Amino acid sequence: MDDTDASALVHAALQHDDEAARALVRQLYPLVAKIVRAHRPHRTDEEDLCQMIFIKVFQKLSQFSGKVPLEHWVSRIAVNTCLNQIQWEKIRPELRHADLSVEEQAVIENLKTSADELAPDQRFASRQLVEHLLAALKPVERLAIDLLYLQGRSVEEIRKITGWSAALVKVRAFRARQKMKECLARISAKEGV
Repeated sequence: MDDTDASALVHAALQHDDEAARALVRQLYPLVAKIVRAHRPHRTDEEDLCQMIFIKVFQKLSQFSGKVPLEHWVSRIAVNTCLNQIQWEKIRPELRHADLSVEEQAVIENLKTSADELAPDQRFASRQLVEHLLAALKPVERLAIDLLYLQGRSVEEIRKITGWSAALVKVRAFRARQKMKECLARISAKEGV
């Protein structure tokens, strides 16, 4: 896109010219789509991310100075939006039913339908399921669950190891259990769909 054409389209779009805004999207879409394909996080749809980028571009269009080519300015917004989305997904990991093995899915089905003890052949799968659920927690929550429930340490021992207060140990363990239950409930609900 020629710099004078870009400046004219930007100026017209800032004056609420819908046709100029559509022309900007048509001109810039291949560039944005290419960046999104290169940097798209796993859980975010390509089209959704492109729309997020164009929303940001139009929200910040008045900040475009024209000192750099429009494509460079839009590229920077696109890359930063993709990186922010990747970071957001990393902070909030999601476990899906499809991510589980057949054995882990059987454990969930057994948990939903029966209060009986797990069969010996399901114990390994249940351990794998617990590891998936733990991976969705923050590191301090994982540590609290590991020390308290998997290693069987007392609150007092955990307090000495971590330096946390007894109340903090209990609160972190409680919150971590709640998050694990919610994650398991979401997986179970998605299975029924």
